Amino acid sequence: MKGRLVVCPTPIGNLEDVTLRVLSSLREADIVACEDTRRTRTLLDRYGVRGRLVSYREQNERERARELVERMVAGNVVALVSDAGMPLISDPGFLLVQACVAAGLAVEVLPGPSAVLAALVASGLPSAQWRFAGFLPRKRGELEAVLRTNVETLVAFESPKRTGRSLAVLAGIDPARPVAVCRELTKVHEEVLRGTAAELAARYAEEDPRGEVALVIGGGKPQGSEESVALEAVRALVEAGARKRPAAAVVAKLTGVPANRLYRGLTEQID
Repeated sequence: MKGRLVVCPTPIGNLEDVTLRVLSSLREADIVACEDTRRTRTLLDRYGVRGRLVSYREQNERERARELVERMVAGNVVALVSDAGMPLISDPGFLLVQACVAAGLAVEVLPGPSAVLAALVASGLPSAQWRFAGFLPRKRGELEAVLRTNVETLVAFESPKRTGRSLAVLAGIDPARPVAVCRELTKVHEEVLRGTAAELAARYAEEDPRGEVALVIGGGKPQGSEESVALEAVRALVEAGARKRPAAAVVAKLTGVPANRLYRGLTEQID
């Protein structure tokens, strides 16, 4: 008889947020695969759960996935947990789920705590349409691309040391964009600060937030409206004899669309 994989979300801060169903699954599992055995042991000890723990982290994910699949094929039940929240969501587990699907093993996913959903709801920003970006890119160009293209609410994780920088980049794109900085969710020092990108960039310009941070960013204006009109204006000036960079600078002052973006758009179209 084949075993199965049970994906178990764990508390993101407050240990009382674990569900009864997760505890039951952890008790019944033959093996509990976890990022940090010490951290998971703290949760299990809190509720008197005994279980065999094996490390399953980014560094050994591929090799460990093969081992666990072999155990499940032999009939074992494996519970997968991450340090906090839902496994696979910016945490290890994807390779194991893929391997289970390929081997024809059952994958059971339990509901539970999620920093993504907690931050989205706490932000007070629209939640009908939203997307999750994982950890924001470190490179400025990639970061700008993510921040410019979101027309729906965006939820992302960020390092405390880079929060101020990322907010400053967003403020440079759209200073009035609504933002919520959600810090230490469900923990003793939980804090949600709401404001514009400019306001929060100034708030964190000199002092980094402490603890784990989730950013929720309101949607921007759809691209292709004001920007496309501005780009058409630049093109018309260039066709009339103006140089590209001065033309982009003039239209940028009139429309508010960044000159560099207009110049790049014009160059890409010409190329």
